[in-house]
Formats: sequence, C-alpha cells, structure tokens
Amino acid sequence: MLTFNTLFERELKKLIDDAIDDRKENLSTGLATIDFPTYRHQVGIIAGLRMALEFCGEATTICNRKERGQ
Repeated sequence: MLTFNTLFERELKKLIDDAIDDRKENLSTGLATIDFPTYRHQVGIIAGLRMALEFCGEATTICNRKERGQ
C-alpha cells in the first residue's frame, strides 16, 4: 500500500511529465506559428519542469538517507 506522500510524489511526477509532453508536442507539430522569443520561453519552461523532476528525485534520496540515519 502506498503512503500519501509516495502517492503524491508519483502523481506530481506524472503531471509534470504530462506538462512537458504537451509543451514538446506544441513545439514539434508546428500547428501554430510561433516566433523565436515564444519558442525560447517554451523551451525554458520545459527545462524548468525537468529541473523540478530532478529535485523530486534528489529530495527522495535525501529523505531515504535520513531514514537510514546516514
């Protein structure tokens, strides 16, 4: 059985992954004509979301170390 925190983390990661996929799809389909500043902005958002995923992983590692007393 998953704890609330584990379930929360998993769902948050899924939401972030979905947001990344949506933005990548918008950039790659070319359905909307976008200018370079808008493109850079969207790429920056994707980079920020990826950083959030990395921070989730780092936070999990830190918490696991603290549980083991290291």
